Amino acid sequence: MAAFLSLFDPNQDDGFVEEPELNGNCSAGSSGSDYEMDLNANECQDAGGRSGSIAHTHARRHLIFDFEQGALPPEPQLGNVEYKLKLVNPSRQRFEHLVTQMKWRLREGNGEAIYEIGVSDEGFLQGLSEKDMNASLTTLKEMAHQLGASTSVLRRKTIASRRLVAEVLVRKIPDDQHNIEVRVAVLGGADAGKSTLLGVLTQDELDNGHGRARLNMFRHMHEIQSGRTSCISHETLGFDSLGKVVNYKYNEMMTAEEISDRSSKLVTFMDLAGHRRYMRTTVQALSGYSPHYAMLVVSAGSGCNDSTEEHLAIVRALDMPFFILITKTDITSPDATIQELRLLLTSIGCRKVPFVVTNTDEAISAASNQLSENIVPIFCVSNVSGVGLNLVTKFLYVLSPGISNAEKERLEQEPCEFQIDEIFRVTDVGPVVGGLLVQGVLPENIPMKIGPLPDGSFHPVYVNTVHRNKAPCRVVRAGQSASLSFTPDQDLPSLRSGMVLLGYTSHNPADEPYGTYFFQAKVSVLYHATSIFVGFQTTVHIGSIRQTAVIRGIMGGEKLGTNDCASVMFEFVCHPEYVRPGMRILFREGSSKGIGVVTQVFPINKTRAK
Repeated sequence: MAAFLSLFDPNQDDGFVEEPELNGNCSAGSSGSDYEMDLNANECQDAGGRSGSIAHTHARRHLIFDFEQGALPPEPQLGNVEYKLKLVNPSRQRFEHLVTQMKWRLREGNGEAIYEIGVSDEGFLQGLSEKDMNASLTTLKEMAHQLGASTSVLRRKTIASRRLVAEVLVRKIPDDQHNIEVRVAVLGGADAGKSTLLGVLTQDELDNGHGRARLNMFRHMHEIQSGRTSCISHETLGFDSLGKVVNYKYNEMMTAEEISDRSSKLVTFMDLAGHRRYMRTTVQALSGYSPHYAMLVVSAGSGCNDSTEEHLAIVRALDMPFFILITKTDITSPDATIQELRLLLTSIGCRKVPFVVTNTDEAISAASNQLSENIVPIFCVSNVSGVGLNLVTKFLYVLSPGISNAEKERLEQEPCEFQIDEIFRVTDVGPVVGGLLVQGVLPENIPMKIGPLPDGSFHPVYVNTVHRNKAPCRVVRAGQSASLSFTPDQDLPSLRSGMVLLGYTSHNPADEPYGTYFFQAKVSVLYHATSIFVGFQTTVHIGSIRQTAVIRGIMGGEKLGTNDCASVMFEFVCHPEYVRPGMRILFREGSSKGIGVVTQVFPINKTRAK
């Protein structure tokens, strides 16, 4: 053991970036108001009645697409937002330039771009006449047609002097994809109504107040009997090119495969367990599937309970953008819950700006600014009456996957790595593995290596077919989830969750991938009741890996407490895992939790050689 501890490198980059402080916070005495009537619902006030924090007013005043403010911020140079004063009868050369510009904006938005028509580059809402607006929208549609994209008008507003401004969503499905996918993890307490909400959204049928809508979401008999989700369930909600919802009520014979085929955008929900008993499964899904967003569901009746705060802490630890839905507003006013959420979100440990969505314009603004602003959209809905659900679907329609084009291209250039999270056995097909392609590009009919095996080595396999969203596809790209089958009659090792599939990158035996028992990480303890010492056992989550590990060494000290940072040596207890430097680690045991970044690994084959 001393030999391993001697390999500690205290100078490793920890990968942490200190979070900037916001100027001002809401005080604990902030007061709420009726969410449907108060136009200032998103401004916070303290007990003395003075106006709310600088952070709140800044967010309210600078939401990019808030037409009511009379002006927008200057046009961003990067990203998928483009301002155009007018597009009336452009010359051929000008038209080609505009098409090239649109192509770049679409690449920046991973297939989606937002155009503000009637707006100058400085952000002034100058507006257009009815004739010029119609001509500009026609030109924009022709530009999109040149790229095989579609357009849909999100908003069209009349400003001073009866002049018009419009906001248009341009969407182009990448050539190698059926549609644009956004993965959303659904979190919340056991009785918040998560499964019922997904049942209403995906089945387009309101609940009867006794949980009828959730029955189609359950996978096991004990879930139906108890009314509680215990495993990961995947549900889909589609949108066509015009923004119309595509779900199981689209027509009488709708299937999941047809929803995928008919949709230009697909929102994949992961319904996660809310009961504390299944917390490990919930954390594994968040870590392994890397959803683009988290949807935190809170009951208006029970408010922010321990499960809500626990889930919020995990989402924050994983640095995942999130939004909040308050359910059961048909039986309880959401005002008290909104107040609780405001206090929780503006606390020192969170530093977010709550933004209560009350109309379609605010829903579009919130979706467009989810990543660029420090806001957390809050929706108040009822699964029985249907109040607020139209705002949620509009929000999801505009919501972008959020990964930059540069990052996407960088990941696709990396060697192929597929993390296995679920394993199935299908009749006449054999073993099927489901998971996430972390990096690289994975086509069908390709040789790969699977592992690590108990001795740390990898076994050669041949991937036969690839499916995404319950439909066959030819290729999977970095950041996409998929399921893979293997060529029949080939020798397969015993499969388990946490394994990886790697592409062939080198024929040099020294570069062969190997599993590891020991790894070093720079960690930060988010909370522990007392102190962590050497020998502390904890459940470690690294991607799809979920295994008990023991702390074998703490660099520069004997113990770790809440908010302490240190370089730590971990040892897996059961079997070796494939870990790379730079991977994010989350560890938890009971109420104790911490995050970190892997800085060093010690593969079995190399440690044996030493």
